[in-house]
Amino acid sequence: EVATMIVTLLSPRSSYVTGTSLDVCGGVARYV
Repeated sequence: EVATMIVTLLSPRSSYVTGTSLDVCGGVARYV
């Protein structure tokens, strides 16, 4: 999950990501 987000943010596609919050926790967070 973390590596995929890093590659995405370093790619030209990251210019399309605006005004968002990206939660990269590596599977540590728990959702109830």
